[in-house]
Amino acid sequence: MPAITGWNWLKEGTGLFRKQPAALTTLLFANILISLLVSAVPYLGPMLAFILIPSFSMAFMKACLMIENGERVTPVVLLTGFRKPVIGELCKIGLIYLGVSVLLTLLARFSIDLELMRQVAQPDDPKNVPQVAGWEFVKMFALSALNVSVLIALSFAAPLIYWQRMLPGKAIFYSFFAVLRSARVFLVLLMSWFGILLALSVVVAMLMGGSVLGRVLVMWLIFLFILLLQCAMYAGYRQIFGKPVETADNGRVNMEK
Repeated sequence: MPAITGWNWLKEGTGLFRKQPAALTTLLFANILISLLVSAVPYLGPMLAFILIPSFSMAFMKACLMIENGERVTPVVLLTGFRKPVIGELCKIGLIYLGVSVLLTLLARFSIDLELMRQVAQPDDPKNVPQVAGWEFVKMFALSALNVSVLIALSFAAPLIYWQRMLPGKAIFYSFFAVLRSARVFLVLLMSWFGILLALSVVVAMLMGGSVLGRVLVMWLIFLFILLLQCAMYAGYRQIFGKPVETADNGRVNMEK
């Protein structure tokens, strides 16, 4: 696929969002609320929230399919990735997310002075901000890029399990190599997505300054663009693997695959 396909996915995702913005926004905040409640569980909560990421993501994939089919998105779509037996298979993908997160956290702890970065972001004395070598920022950017790359590479695993009824290992394999073979497409998608978000955030900051309203608008833009990226990923899945077909046995996992 040509690299410009990434830009087309973003436009298609925006078109899906514009058809039912209220429903998708409600879905996003419901997912955030549930994630926060799960994370609040002592000890196991934060780990469980990571394990449930694929289940949460399936709600957006299913919602995008419903919008494309002209159906009304309802709160019931939240349960898409939480039905048996598919939730067990999706949680196996979530364990991969958790393992990657732990590895990247350990890598960041050993390669970056996190306390120094915290002091730069929130200095105790605004007049005496610690100096940080440029190499530290390069390492931070590299780790962030690696984190995003892994999340994107695994992003198709959940819908492949749900719609194609693949086993987790096979779904991860196909998701990873689908993204790898279309790397320049995803690069254009992410650069376009981030560039527009950054430009709009700068405009809001210039117009509103550091006011409360300005911070609220920037936060709202971030939430909006999270939704747009989710919709764009559905457009990517549809083009690479074909439009999902809903059948009576969707959600049942064929163990022979």
